[in-house]
Amino acid sequence: MTLARSPQAHSCILKVLVGSHAHGLAGPESDKDFRSVFVIPTVEMFRVGFKYQGTRMMKEEEDETSWEVGHFLQLTLQGHPLVLETLVAPVVTMDDWGAELRQLFPQLWSARNAYDSFMNYCENQRKKMLEKKDGRPAKYAATYLRVLFNLCELLERGTFNVRIADTPIGDTVRRIKDGDYRVGEVIDFGEYWAHEATRRLTACSQQARPDLADAFLIKLRKACLS
Repeated sequence: MTLARSPQAHSCILKVLVGSHAHGLAGPESDKDFRSVFVIPTVEMFRVGFKYQGTRMMKEEEDETSWEVGHFLQLTLQGHPLVLETLVAPVVTMDDWGAELRQLFPQLWSARNAYDSFMNYCENQRKKMLEKKDGRPAKYAATYLRVLFNLCELLERGTFNVRIADTPIGDTVRRIKDGDYRVGEVIDFGEYWAHEATRRLTACSQQARPDLADAFLIKLRKACLS
């Protein structure tokens, strides 16, 4: 792969589609959501008063969460589900650096970190469901089950299907989002997949390669220095 092009100031190296449109659950009123990875030119980091901005949130016509590549890699090694999803979600735009970053996916996660991070995220979604946060308990219920299933896929296959509608639980997740299940039923589904995740963890020996993440970041920082 040719990586001759140096990213310009705060350039985006990867942008993907996420949310209901990527999950195959979009309705007529569904907005499009995006996540992206950007690069701060290395020279800026050596200037007096530099303040590192690891995350940017943009809410205009479309919602977009963007991470600076160094922070993104750190979150990836921690097994953050939203960050890992960014590495397998449908691509909107991507340069050579973004393509190389996505190719690193198999080396950027470990079974234990992913399990802990996904389970914590799911517990938070379950809590929001029970609290009926924002008056949208069904939204959090669907996310709760979807991410648990993605974790099970990851531990079993080394990746996961962002388009949940095409998986064996796709119809169930859609019906949960539509409010067709009671809270107790959703929790039963969740407990089943949480148990599955724990079972699959015991058989998964996946270990991350932080050295490869470092090598990629150093190469990118050097390219952005001039």
